[in-house]
Amino acid sequence: MRDTILRFEASIGEAVIGQEAVVRQILIALLADGHVLLESLPGLAKTRTVKAIAARLAVTMKRIQFTPDLLPSDITGGETLLQSGSERTLRFQPGPIFGNLILADEINRAPAKVQSALLEAMEERQISVAGETHPMPGLFLVMATQNPIEQEGTYPLPEAQMDRFLLKVLIGYPSPQNESEMLRLLRRESDGAVTPFDMLSQETVFAARDAARRIAVAPAIDEYIVSLVNATRHGAALDADLGKWIEVGASPRGAIGLDRASRVHAWLDARDFVTPDDVRAVIHPVLRHRLLLSYDANADNVSADHVIDRLVEKVAVPA
Repeated sequence: MRDTILRFEASIGEAVIGQEAVVRQILIALLADGHVLLESLPGLAKTRTVKAIAARLAVTMKRIQFTPDLLPSDITGGETLLQSGSERTLRFQPGPIFGNLILADEINRAPAKVQSALLEAMEERQISVAGETHPMPGLFLVMATQNPIEQEGTYPLPEAQMDRFLLKVLIGYPSPQNESEMLRLLRRESDGAVTPFDMLSQETVFAARDAARRIAVAPAIDEYIVSLVNATRHGAALDADLGKWIEVGASPRGAIGLDRASRVHAWLDARDFVTPDDVRAVIHPVLRHRLLLSYDANADNVSADHVIDRLVEKVAVPA
């Protein structure tokens, strides 16, 4: 089963050149049953990455293009009046949120009312419309994208919604070698030369999730995770700069996310227990969007990743 998952990962890597770390992080989110926020400058393959994953999964993909005039019902669906003869009935028509893999493109372009329509679906795995509750599919993954440089016509995501993403994944520029390979790949695709790939079934994903949940976590690792998250709230006790940089620390969802993601990372590395290296491998995408940085940090151009680097440096690994 692990070999099947790794072949799936390699197949995505063939379609998205030079983004191995991004693909691995999205795979961790899929197996940890968590949602992903993708952030990058325009043109760095956010949408292509999501489409490549959907093409190789036996799932229903739905794309929602977020715009300022979008309404909550455009996402969730609503009741429609149907007439059959002399009878009129109200029937719920599901919106695009009722899919397996949801691409929420440019999520920060929709107003808060629309963004909040995702909250219940992402956290509770259900949608309530007109007093009726409609469950989401068993495999349900929201992959939202946003552009960090365009601020005109955008609405920043509320902290409550940011916290519901398991990972925030940053996509950077490819290397010159990878960019050259990307050009050759696109030429082959335009000529119709597509590399064949196997579809990954939902049953395999569910089985892999079960296997990852059974990965052993020692009490010392639990202590390490809690210490890292607690340090985001009381950073001044460890380091003066941490106390100056962090305005608001991570919620308990940060610890839960570290636990889930580190177990998946250990399983992908063919181990049946979590090590501190597994925690450190996933800490940046798990915590970077859960920290509210202070004015001093922003003035000094200190990023969330730099703050997390300092946390890892200062928090000792329990014996």
